[in-house]
Amino acid sequence: MENELIKRAVKKDNVIAVVGASNNESKYGYKIYKDLKEAGYRVYPINLKEHEIQGDKAYPDISSLPEKPDVVDIVVPPQVTEKVVEEAVAQGIDIVWMQPGADNQKAIEYAKEHGLNEIHNACIMVARRAFN
Repeated sequence: MENELIKRAVKKDNVIAVVGASNNESKYGYKIYKDLKEAGYRVYPINLKEHEIQGDKAYPDISSLPEKPDVVDIVVPPQVTEKVVEEAVAQGIDIVWMQPGADNQKAIEYAKEHGLNEIHNACIMVARRAFN
């Protein structure tokens, strides 16, 4: 089941929002956003503090995106992840992917309770390479 969900999440025609996308090359938010973009995904950066990420317009939250993403990839501290998952539920997002280090039990349980497909303990960059 989990592999099927991961395969579905990394389909090439998915729109992916990266919450915690960054201009700081040492951060995973930078690496993941760059990786997905270079792999040809339609990807949107979400960052409260930045107006632009790697030359692309950045958005403050999921609801401000120009289209609804299929997957929300979360690369923020665990306490922030809970708020992101709540917004994903409110926006009717299909899949939330909590990167290692971003997940926490409360966010995982909230996602499950509200019918979200959630992935944790896996990296989207590794999965993308494995399944595409």
